[in-house]
Amino acid sequence: MKGPKPVSRAFIGLGGNLGDPALSMRQALSGLSEAPSTRIVKVSSLYRTPPWGKTDQPDFLNAAAEIATGLDPRAMLGLCLDTERRLKRVRAERWGPRLIDLDLLVHGDAAIDEPDLTLPHPRMLERAFVLVPLAEIAPDLVIAGDTIAAHLARLGSDGIVTAAGPGWWQG
Repeated sequence: MKGPKPVSRAFIGLGGNLGDPALSMRQALSGLSEAPSTRIVKVSSLYRTPPWGKTDQPDFLNAAAEIATGLDPRAMLGLCLDTERRLKRVRAERWGPRLIDLDLLVHGDAAIDEPDLTLPHPRMLERAFVLVPLAEIAPDLVIAGDTIAAHLARLGSDGIVTAAGPGWWQG
């Protein structure tokens, strides 16, 4: 007898700095919530963050979401990339401006290191714009032997401010 697929706890980072990034993120979350085998569990507040890597561009809006999913990591990544494409994401420049960005940060306890998929996300612990929203919804999540809250405390969060509270994505 075949039972239901096991459900994993996945975390996604969302961001953008072109057009109306908050609207793009709402649309992305809506699309993710309508996909089979996925359910939005929790979404962080929306944060205004300074650009990282390439600094001569507008500030970003960033958030994080917890998703319960029956999809495996590769299928979850595919759903994120398909959602970006539907929202007209163009990958023109590394760390450059973008309408929407969805990064699969964590998928259960998956540890993957392949050319097109690395989990946990390989640079998430270096980026306050990822850790601030993630720490809001999952401070006790353990990555690389420590909690997200502890990683954030070491990194700091200079220049990051709350742009909208936790319910921003539903309205």
